[in-house]
Order: sequence, then C-alpha cells, then structure tokens
Amino acid sequence: MDRSKTSANRLSPLRRSDIPPAGANPLRRVSGTGAVLGAVLDHGPVARSTVARLTGLSPAAVSGHCAALLDRGLVREGPETAGPRGLGRPFIPVEIDTSRFLVAGAHIAVPHTTLSLMDLTGRIVAEERRPHEGTEPGRVLARVAAGLPRLLAAHGSGRTALALGVATGHWVDPEAGTVVHHPQLGWRGVPVRDELARTAGVPVHLDSHSRALARAEQLFGEAATRRSAVVLFVGNVVDAAFVTAGAVHQGPRFGAGNVAHLPVGTASSGACCTCGTAGCLQSGVSESAMVRRAAERGLPVAGFAELLDLAVAGDPVAAELFRQRARLTGRAAAVLLDMFDPEVLVVVEPGTGRLPAAMDELRAEVEARSVVCDDAARSVVPSSFTGSVLATAGAAVALGALHDDPLGPWPALPAVS
Repeated sequence: MDRSKTSANRLSPLRRSDIPPAGANPLRRVSGTGAVLGAVLDHGPVARSTVARLTGLSPAAVSGHCAALLDRGLVREGPETAGPRGLGRPFIPVEIDTSRFLVAGAHIAVPHTTLSLMDLTGRIVAEERRPHEGTEPGRVLARVAAGLPRLLAAHGSGRTALALGVATGHWVDPEAGTVVHHPQLGWRGVPVRDELARTAGVPVHLDSHSRALARAEQLFGEAATRRSAVVLFVGNVVDAAFVTAGAVHQGPRFGAGNVAHLPVGTASSGACCTCGTAGCLQSGVSESAMVRRAAERGLPVAGFAELLDLAVAGDPVAAELFRQRARLTGRAAAVLLDMFDPEVLVVVEPGTGRLPAAMDELRAEVEARSVVCDDAARSVVPSSFTGSVLATAGAAVALGALHDDPLGPWPALPAVS
C-alpha cells in the first residue's frame, strides 16, 4: 500500500481546537411524567393503579401525570373495563394516543438520506430513501427540510409532526447540535440542528445513529437493553453505543462509541480505512468493502443491497462474504463483551439479521474469543429493527427526546397548565 497516496486523500487530522470542551453531561434522569409515559408505552392499555405499581409512584402522582399527558394529547383513555375475569372495580385504562401526533426522522448515511415518520408507539408509518446529489452539508440538509413536508402530506393522515430527529454516524455532539467529524461525508463542525431548525419548521434533535438505536431498543425494542447493553452498528460507518445503569453513555465530549478502528485483521486485499491502515474493523466490514470484495470474486453488484439480496437468495459467493463479515464482527463483539460485560450486545448488521448462518458464525466467534460470555445465543442478539434500522434511527432521536421531557416546550403540544 502506498501510504503517501492514502494520506493525501484523507481529511486533515483533528486539532485540539476542533474537540468540544468537556461538560458536565449529566446522566439522563427520567421525570415522573416520563416514567408514566414509558409504562403506558410498555403496557397500555393499562390501569393507573398498575402504572403506580410499575413505576413506584403514588397513585395520586400517577393520576396527576396522566392528567398532564392527557391534556397534551400524548395518551388517551380507553373504554371502562372490569378487572381480570370480571373481578374488581371497573377502571378506565390509558394508552398511547397515535391519532394526533408523529415524530419525523432523517438518517444521513454515506450514500443516501432516509426520511421517516414514526407514530408515538415506535411504529414506522412511512419512509423514503434518496441518494445524495452531493454531500455538501447545505445541500443534504436542504433536501431533508424540503422532503419532510412532502412525506407528511402524503402519509401523515392529518397528524402533526412534533419534532425532527436526525441521526448519522461518527462523532456527533447532541448538546451543541453539531456533527463534530464525519470523515466519509467530509463534514466537520456542521451545525445540523441550527440549520434545520431554520428551515424544517419543527424542533430538531440530533444524535449518533448507534446511540439513537440504543435508545430505540430501550423504548420499544429489546427489553434486556434497558440497564446494560452494547449496540454495535456495522454499515458504511462502524460505531457503537453503550448503556450503563439505564443511561446511554455519551462521554464528556460526546465522542463515545468510536470502535471503527479496532484491530481485527481482515482478509481484504490491502484496502485502507479512513484511518489510513488496513486490518481495522471498518476496513474489513464496511459496505463499500463488501461491494469491492464481491467484484474481486467475480460478482459485480450495483450496491450493498443487491449483494445482500443475492446472499439471502442463496448465492454461495455472496453468502460466504456475509459469513466472513460476521466472523470479523464477532471478533470485535468479543472484545466489547469482555471490555464492558453488558447484559446483552445488539448487532445492527443486516446480514446477521436476515441470514441465520451469519449470526451463527458471529456467535461462534464470540464463544471462541470472549472470556466473560458463556451463552452467546442469549447475550448476542440482532437488532429489533432489521429492515427498518435507518428509518428507526432518526425518528428515535425525536421520540427519545419526547420521553425524556414530555412536559417540555414542544410547540405543537398544548401548554402545560
């Protein structure tokens, strides 16, 4: 490999002045109203008395929180019902109201942007994917702002978008609303939130896609992720999110999760990553590496999605490429399991989500290499959102913000009395 050519094509390295200052960055603490909203999301239609038992709040407190959520249109009451087998006093259950509001999402990937609409239970209502017409930040963000009202008019069924959540890979600062550094897009210090807030017409929330998907798993996905988890995202960008004590860890500078350059060793033909070296995780498993490797083996494909479809259809070359990807991902997963000892590690990788043999390969690699994992079938699981990962990521940023602060200043909601 000619390192001089590689370094000439790379972005200049980060300077100290590019790094956001370390802040207090407190752990997420769920409010009482947020806890009630989460219990209704989990169990609705549900009695207020049950919500009190689930949350540990007093019945009077739960009634007050439910009243506030009803006033805001986030929950609704169902018809009066009796207790189990007709026993006990009748009660009026509460459930999430999906008839009035949605959240919107935008996932900005290396080749395309995915716009989506999600109802307040986490169900994807609509999505569309558009290839970039250039990756300049202004152009990409302008297309997001222009596409949102069209998607809402076509699929919103008269509902109002509460907010737009934006997710992308690499280093994202959700507090400042900026993409600090995304080498594959060529973005550095891009004020995504402020730019879209001026043009999209709704509040905007930003986070990394791995943290967004960890939050989505906590809200309406894999229950085991709620207190302790690692979410490993494998796409054109490779990164991770860490859940400890119920909070998604961000780091004092919001840089947690950069696992792209873990040394795992690859069978690639010397291809280099954006870090300038071969043998790291991203250089071996990224989507672009998969497409290139397919061509080297006489299987030219138009893109990664076509390669995956061939593997699912049984093409032996494509299937072996995904098994190889799973083995490399398994090496990284074993390191992360031993480093963090989470309750569960979620693999966000479409091959392991759709090809049982690939997941078997990944788990076998984990069992061969991990010290702490004694049951890979239980500890290593596919994403809950296989087939809708990108649509879920962006919208989950907004839905997570709503659950963190349901009584906050949401312009589309009635004011809290």
